[in-house]
Amino acid sequence: MRTVGTVVRGIRTPIIKENDKLDDIVVDSLIKASESTDYGFKFKDRDVVAITEAVVGISEGNYATIDDIATDIKNKLNNPSELGIVFPILSRNRFSLILKGIAKSTKKLYVLLSFPSDEVGNGILDEEKFENSSFDLGSIITEEEYTKYFGDFLHPFTGINMIDFYRELIKEQGCEPVFILSNKATDILEYTNNVINCDIHTRYKTKEMLKKAGANVIGLFEILNSPVNGSGYNEKYGLLGSNKSTEERLKLFPRDGQKIVDSVQKRLKEITGKNIEVMVYGDGAFKDPVGKIWELADPVVSPFYTSGLEGTPNEIKLKFVSDNKFPDLKGDELKEAIKEEIRKKDANLKGKMITQGTTPRRLTDLIGSLCDLTSGSGDKGTPVVFIQGYFDNLSDE
Repeated sequence: MRTVGTVVRGIRTPIIKENDKLDDIVVDSLIKASESTDYGFKFKDRDVVAITEAVVGISEGNYATIDDIATDIKNKLNNPSELGIVFPILSRNRFSLILKGIAKSTKKLYVLLSFPSDEVGNGILDEEKFENSSFDLGSIITEEEYTKYFGDFLHPFTGINMIDFYRELIKEQGCEPVFILSNKATDILEYTNNVINCDIHTRYKTKEMLKKAGANVIGLFEILNSPVNGSGYNEKYGLLGSNKSTEERLKLFPRDGQKIVDSVQKRLKEITGKNIEVMVYGDGAFKDPVGKIWELADPVVSPFYTSGLEGTPNEIKLKFVSDNKFPDLKGDELKEAIKEEIRKKDANLKGKMITQGTTPRRLTDLIGSLCDLTSGSGDKGTPVVFIQGYFDNLSDE
C-alpha cells in the first residue's frame, strides 16, 4: 500500500543573474537533483515545477531606478509641485524605493495611510491604544495627533515605526512630507488634487472613486507600464510586485514568464517523457497569525503557468464522508469504501455538501502558497520548487 502523498522539494540552483538562460538553469538543476544519491527522484506525469518570480525578473533584466520612476510621474502628472499618495503598503522591501522615486518627482508629498494597518496587514499603530482612544475607523488622524497618541508604536517584528522611516526617505529627496491617516481615499483631496493610488488588490475601485471625485489620478500600476529611457517595465502591473534591488534600483514584476514556463515544460517532456506542469510564483496568499500580515503584496500569486494548472481542486472531504456516510465502518473496510467514493465522485463537485471544509481556492494560489513557504524569502537558495503527488488522492496506489 502506498504510504506517501504529496512531496515537496526545494531545488538548489546556481545564483541567477541578469541575462542568464533561466530555462536551461531550471531544467539542468532539476535533472541533477533527480540523479542525486541522497535525494534523487523519478519524474512522473502531473509533477509540478515552480519558479520564483524574483529569478524570472532578474534573468530578464527587468529593472528600473528611482530616477525612472520620478521621470514617469512628472510626465504623466504634468510635473506636479505637490502630490498625494493613497494607501501605500508599509514595507522597506516593497515600497521604500518607490517612495523615493515619488518624492523625487515633487516638492511636497501628502501620504494618506490606512489604519490600524495597511492593505496587507502591517500595523501602523497600537490597536489597544486605538480602541481606547476617541478615534474610530472613520476618523481622520493628523500627523500631529498620530505622534501624540500613537507615535511610540514599533512594528513587533521589524522594530521600526514606518512613518518615521518613510518621513526620512522623503526628506532625503528634498521633498516635504505630510502624513494623514484615513480609511477614505477621497480625503486626500482636502490636501491636493494630484494623486497616485498605491493599493494593490483594490486598485481599480480606488482609482475610479478618486477620479469621480475630481482627482488628477494615476495608479501605481500605471507607473512604468512602458519603458522610460530604456528602463524595465511591466505593461500590466507597472510598479506593483516590485522589490528593492539596490538603494537606487528595483526589480519589477516579471514580464516574459510565460515563455519560461512553456520552454521548461517542453524541455522536460523531451528529456523525461512526462507531462509536467510549470508555474511562476510570487507571494503566497496566507496570513500570519501573530503579526497579522497577509503575505500577498504581489498583484497575483502566479502570473504565469501552464494550462494544466487552471481551475480549482475537485475534492471530497474525507472526514465528512467517514462521519456521515460510513459511521459504522472502520479500518480497511472504511478505507476501501472511501476510496470507492473518491473513484466515483463527480467531475464537478462545486456546490455539493460533500466538499464542505475543502479549500475553495484556485490551484495556482494554493500551489504558489505552498511554494512560497518552501522556498522562503531568505538564504535557502532554492528558487525552484518541485512537487510530486499534489493531484493524487487516497484512491491512487
